[in-house]
Amino acid sequence: MTEEFLMRLDEGMLEYFRDISEEMVSRFGISRAEAVARINERYQNAEISAYPDLMCHEFPEYWAYGLYYYPDAAGRLPTGDEEDDEDFDLSTLEIRPAPAKDSPAWTLG
Repeated sequence: MTEEFLMRLDEGMLEYFRDISEEMVSRFGISRAEAVARINERYQNAEISAYPDLMCHEFPEYWAYGLYYYPDAAGRLPTGDEEDDEDFDLSTLEIRPAPAKDSPAWTLG
């Protein structure tokens, strides 16, 4: 475990999860603390393999969208690939609530 993430990560996966959090900060305008809390809430009990874990076959953007939004009525989310996502209307997506403020997922101030 690290000071920010609640799961065991090697250096490569630590960087990958930090990239996911940075994508959420830059794309959705949330704080880094909230981005990390969203990741922790979803993956805190997951067994993450050493880099490159199977997750790495997708861009960090892909995971960022799934952590921030619910899928649309057709079960779709943007993938992070600009070419595939150019016609995707983000206003049709509902934002997932952030973890409760008293949740242990919040590891950053």
